[in-house]
Amino acid sequence: MSHASENADRTRVLIVDDSAFMRTALARMIASEPDMEVAGTACCAHDALEKIASLDPEVVTLDVSMPGMDGLGVLRRVMAQCPRPVIMVSAATERDAETTFAALSAGAFDCVPKQLSPSSLEISHIRADLIAKIRSAAQSHRSRSAARAEKKPPQSISVLQLTSGSAAPAIVAIGISTGGPRALEQIMPRFPAALPVPILIVQHMPVGFTRSFAERLNKLSALKVCEGSHRELIRSGAAYIAPAGLQMRVARRLSDAKVILNIEHHPKDAEHTPSVDVMMNSVAQVFGNRAVGVIMTGMGSDGLEGMTAIFREGGLTIGQDEASCLVYGMPRACAERGVLSRVVPLTDIPTHIVHAVSRRRRPA
Repeated sequence: MSHASENADRTRVLIVDDSAFMRTALARMIASEPDMEVAGTACCAHDALEKIASLDPEVVTLDVSMPGMDGLGVLRRVMAQCPRPVIMVSAATERDAETTFAALSAGAFDCVPKQLSPSSLEISHIRADLIAKIRSAAQSHRSRSAARAEKKPPQSISVLQLTSGSAAPAIVAIGISTGGPRALEQIMPRFPAALPVPILIVQHMPVGFTRSFAERLNKLSALKVCEGSHRELIRSGAAYIAPAGLQMRVARRLSDAKVILNIEHHPKDAEHTPSVDVMMNSVAQVFGNRAVGVIMTGMGSDGLEGMTAIFREGGLTIGQDEASCLVYGMPRACAERGVLSRVVPLTDIPTHIVHAVSRRRRPA
């Protein structure tokens, strides 16, 4: 393969940050990857917009907080004028979290938290996360571009209908990652306040972001949406988001067998914290065939084992379809294993859930 061909296969990344230290550090991380190259760097909004137009990078990393026009303003201009994957680089503060959620709603691909302290400028801890998200962003962009160019119809798999004898569901467990904040903002307002079951949500998210995200969804939804608390009794008409950096399970309280949340650090060896698999496996164990598992947009395969457990118990399993996913990784893993009862577009997911949980078995 020629040198020119090798360069053509690399993902070209533009780095936008007002900190010279951050630009240099991020550039070194990206340049060290054999399938990536730094197309350029920019220190402010004006510089960023000019270089996006002239350099045409495949992926942009964008600082949330910059003087003048902030990252959110730049993102909105990019999405309106020359759309492409943008990864927001954000501090894990409440103010920056709100701006990051607004950016994800406006079309940002994902976010990477930078946690600098006055005593340390070390950011090597973000490297794996940053590189994985750049790689996923480029892959997603190429797949969507190829699908548009070939005008392929959306792929689908065979759908199994819920049998009339199935038990009425008692809980909904949702697993989601990349593209999740925007997707959840679209579906959560579609649930009625009187939903007769609780919803548990594991959204892969940096530490410091889930409380703000829960508050944001709560304002948009008729359901009560909150960050899950340890030993909390779960209730119908409410949605519980797993706190970032902790695992969330369900268990029956010994005193009265009512279902509560266990929020803890274990298992520490799980690939994700929180983990969709950890949450869904507990749901399958406690609720059996009365569980509904929903797997949505995201990188990787977290949720595959949990969805498999719910499916084997006889519960209803729903996967988001490829056409409506930002990243068709987690649903694809479940579809390929054959553990999805239904595959539906994003905006149809609430309808299927509401219909399923509203069913009541006829008296014998």
